[in-house]
Amino acid sequence: MFAELSSSRKSIGDVDVIFHNGVYHLFHLVLPNHDYIAHAISDNGLNWRRVNNAIFIGDPGSWDDLMLWTMHVSPDPHRDGCWRMFYTGLSRRDQGLVQRIGLATSDDLYNWTKHEVDWKDKRGEEDPDCIKAERAKVDRSTSSRIVAMQNDGSAFPLEAQSPHYESKVESPRKWVSFRDPFFYHDSQRSWLLSAARVDEGPIVRRGCVAMMEEIAPNQFESRPAIHAPMQYDDIEVPNLFRADDDFYLLGSLREDAKIRYWHSKDPNQPWKNFADNVLLPRGNYAGRISRDDEGWLLWNFYNTNIQERTANNIMPPPKRLTREADGQLRVSSFEGILNRAYEEIDTGCLQTTANAASNEICKAEDDALTIGCEAGFQMFTFEEQADCFLLSCTLTMLEPGKCGLVARLDPESRDGYYYSLDLFKGVASCRSWSTNCEKAGDEMMQFDQLQPGYWIAERDDPVKIQLICFGSYHELSINGRIVLSLVDSAFIKGMLGFYVETAKLSVTDLKVEKLESPSQSDDHLTHGPHS
Repeated sequence: MFAELSSSRKSIGDVDVIFHNGVYHLFHLVLPNHDYIAHAISDNGLNWRRVNNAIFIGDPGSWDDLMLWTMHVSPDPHRDGCWRMFYTGLSRRDQGLVQRIGLATSDDLYNWTKHEVDWKDKRGEEDPDCIKAERAKVDRSTSSRIVAMQNDGSAFPLEAQSPHYESKVESPRKWVSFRDPFFYHDSQRSWLLSAARVDEGPIVRRGCVAMMEEIAPNQFESRPAIHAPMQYDDIEVPNLFRADDDFYLLGSLREDAKIRYWHSKDPNQPWKNFADNVLLPRGNYAGRISRDDEGWLLWNFYNTNIQERTANNIMPPPKRLTREADGQLRVSSFEGILNRAYEEIDTGCLQTTANAASNEICKAEDDALTIGCEAGFQMFTFEEQADCFLLSCTLTMLEPGKCGLVARLDPESRDGYYYSLDLFKGVASCRSWSTNCEKAGDEMMQFDQLQPGYWIAERDDPVKIQLICFGSYHELSINGRIVLSLVDSAFIKGMLGFYVETAKLSVTDLKVEKLESPSQSDDHLTHGPHS
């Protein structure tokens, strides 16, 4: 869990994480100014501590003197023990309408050097002689700090090039997409991917994943798009990786604020969809992959208001990303959260909380709990209240009806979180349901549909449920796959249990464990030269 302090008026933006020598390195944008790329470290992927910022916007007249956007850090395949950061930059000269990709390098992931070019300000030709003279002094004084046109022949920043991509501000879009770099390297190829747009087709359908091939160290040539579905305005924050015999391409779409993926046996062949290619539901955005000792992880930021992504963002815990036998990807709970369980909650005694005369059923036999009501609505909660917890069980619907989970409910008002589960249609939904005593009439009831999620349901089959409430983070998994992943802090602690509505439900393998609460920084973290 990571976020900027609310009092700072800043917010975390796109993220990138590298795991090296037992330490997770988080690089992220800082909104709304976009004036530097921040750096934090963690030894568990949950508790983070800020260290020195990685890079800053350039001096006036530089190609990146306005804003810094999404970056990607990866090992330098040409220099052992070194790292490259490809990042997006915008300039004041063209009012931020043209996106370019730059390069910074590091020997230790902490100290970064930008590979800059002597990007002369063309406006200088129009200035009076006195201004030109002062500009020349500035150029001479800063020339020693410019790493211009490196000896390896690199020429950054990289720009979108015709004929493959939109490259002119004069295009119907009125600005040039060429951002969110991602470097892919294997024994056969080295590619730099980015979010760009092809130069033909309907204006809001040109989004593509651009490709540049590394033909020599730090030298890239433009190639046709690796994926251009002619469906989206942009495919943001692309990722490419290989699992077994399949390649996977990840991207985030502004149209629905979800993280999706495509697959192919060969990246140069058309990319295919599964029936469900959503990795994380609405509100989760800018997904980035990384590897640690256990395999692939998926990171992202979450925003409760997808129309305004420059405020109130938070980076939730990562998800474990695996490939199933049929080739589909699965996101499951990060074991770092599961390892924070420290005490079980007694589930042997349930209490009803609704007052309706619904002929409720609540009995336990043979390690199975049967709950239900013949008519109306009834809740069954444990005696002990909970804040951070992990609940796991198997649900089987014995008689048709509605069911779900409740968490952090106030004992008096019943205000709290309601997780509805349609076991027949495969639909889950997290709702915040509360009372606003300061208002009257219709405005007294506060009902917020926080997030829906879906899975493929098999009628009458048992369903394995896992619910995690970890600080403001909520995660619901169905049959081992994350269906809901969101952040909301309306309720902190309260009753926990189940609800049924004209239904009969069997609950088996029930276990509830308390979790250690999250914290943003870890005082015991001692990795890195800035500890």
